[in-house]
Amino acid sequence: MAFGTLLGHLPVRERDFIKWICSQGAFDAAKVPLGPGDDCAMLACGAERLLVTTDQVLDGVHFVLARHGAKSAGRKAMARNLSDVAAMAGLPMGAVATVALPEGFSRDDCEAIYLGLRSVGDQFDCPVVGGDVACWAGPLAISVTVFAQPVGAGPVLRSGAQAGDAICVTGQLGGAWASGRDMTFIPRVNEARALAAHNCLHAMIDLSDGLATDLRHVCEASGVGAEIDATAIPIHPGLTDKPQRPAITAALSDGEDYELLFTLPTDQADRLLASQPLDVKITKIGTVNDSKHVTVMGLDGQRQPLESSGWEHATGQP
Repeated sequence: MAFGTLLGHLPVRERDFIKWICSQGAFDAAKVPLGPGDDCAMLACGAERLLVTTDQVLDGVHFVLARHGAKSAGRKAMARNLSDVAAMAGLPMGAVATVALPEGFSRDDCEAIYLGLRSVGDQFDCPVVGGDVACWAGPLAISVTVFAQPVGAGPVLRSGAQAGDAICVTGQLGGAWASGRDMTFIPRVNEARALAAHNCLHAMIDLSDGLATDLRHVCEASGVGAEIDATAIPIHPGLTDKPQRPAITAALSDGEDYELLFTLPTDQADRLLASQPLDVKITKIGTVNDSKHVTVMGLDGQRQPLESSGWEHATGQP
């Protein structure tokens, strides 16, 4: 994100803090065509435009070093940023990384972090071109900034959803933490670019904070409402109903799926659903409306507000 979380447990809610940052002043549009609040910011470099996103991973918050290892931590740090680039259908160009190493960290583990960064960066021609390394008494922390190029008509924003649009997602949702997919996901960079090249995408976001929360981000940015159909949500097959947490709740709220949610005209969505041109399945889950409310038609056929209950850094995991 253009602005992400600063600490594992913020003294304020993350989205409230981001809103406060956005309220602190306007940018010169000639230099900053797109400021904070979307998945990437955009800077003007002469006649060119540059997308910039930054994100971090912290031991004990986004991974557990003793269980996942240094290479997986580095991989996730790069993959999270590339997922933000995917959310805007950008083309990755390069990355810089800063690493705060815990005391006593071995050279092998230092090299493993770099190899983890490269393992996913190389898949998308996004080399690590610089950074910084320091040592401290705290846990491992890795921060990555990725630079990308907007392609075609420009980046796909969160703010373009229109009443009547179909709401679609890629892949399957829920249970990423339990299954380990939060550490092994492949950013949907190629899928996003293919979608944007052949369709009129009005809005898009990556599902990092949970479907319920991220859909609300799109609706708030676009000034619209939405209704989704619980029976249409593509629930990951590894999820099962539990007494206190049905599978549909996990699919709506867990986060860390890193799939794409996008809106587009209904006729184009119908063609996508029929042709399924990607290696991952596309599912229509709802429709954008002009109500300014976000609702879900439940499994029981009852309409109710869709609570924004995904990942929240003030409270930790969902």
